Amino acid sequence: MSNHHGASVVDSEAQLLAVALPFLDEGLRAGDLVVLTCPPETVDLVTRALGERGRAVESDPRMSLLGSRAPDALTMCGRFLERAMASGSGRLRVLADVDFGSEPAGWREGQRFESVFNRLMGTAPVSAVCLYDRRRLPAPVIESAAATHPELVAGTTWSASPRYQDPGAYVPALPLPREPVEDGDPIFSVDDARTLAGLRHQLGAVIASVVPGREQQEDLHLAAAEIAANAFRHGRRPVSARVWADGDRIVCVISDRGTTYGDPFSGFVPAHGLDLAAGGMGLWLARKLWDHVDVLPSEAGLSVRLSTRVR
Repeated sequence: MSNHHGASVVDSEAQLLAVALPFLDEGLRAGDLVVLTCPPETVDLVTRALGERGRAVESDPRMSLLGSRAPDALTMCGRFLERAMASGSGRLRVLADVDFGSEPAGWREGQRFESVFNRLMGTAPVSAVCLYDRRRLPAPVIESAAATHPELVAGTTWSASPRYQDPGAYVPALPLPREPVEDGDPIFSVDDARTLAGLRHQLGAVIASVVPGREQQEDLHLAAAEIAANAFRHGRRPVSARVWADGDRIVCVISDRGTTYGDPFSGFVPAHGLDLAAGGMGLWLARKLWDHVDVLPSEAGLSVRLSTRVR
């Protein structure tokens, strides 16, 4: 049985349950590993409606952007899939109630995650239904469901989405939300960094000056330093960097003049697996440690834009 990734737009508890209960029941009868990745209120609603059957259903918000950044959510999906394939029917069945937050940058991140999921899951034995609730999601997020899911679900009926777009075309075409802070002057700017060690030190100093928490300082610096290393090792000089900050957000853009590439799937999984010695961890670490990461190819080279809220 092949991969199924469907979206269902609902606007009431009755509609939500009309989709969720038959989908989950089918999986329980088949011996699937059945998992909810939903807000607590949805978990409560669904498990109460399932009654005794709900005891066999697991719940983990870390399988989606509710509880993780994209690389970690995909890692959790992989772990549940391994468990599913080792027992029962060999299939993972997931009900997700999506929420990408209240800001366009978060919507873009969620849309990108849903689209990339189709490519990275490939033909894995996964059936997933993503609930898009009109009562709490903004219109642009609702509208994106048909483009990021190959199938649409209404009750027990699954049909091909006529508006579905291949991730290779959809992800690069997503609009890039600019932070207001980027309209001002950067607090740090270098146009031709002489050495990687020097740029790493400068980035560490500027991040420390605007991020009060030691743990977040170290996380952001680690990821930015890895992106700088990529620019020096795989790109072509000059390597430049800009940092903007306003106390609430920090944005860092690192650019080089090397060969352009625009793989929209870069960094969602490690390039060479989880062996740190094999390298290929820069973008993956960045996606784990910054809220938003954008790989921006142009005729002049490549820029990687990192953005996050200061906590």
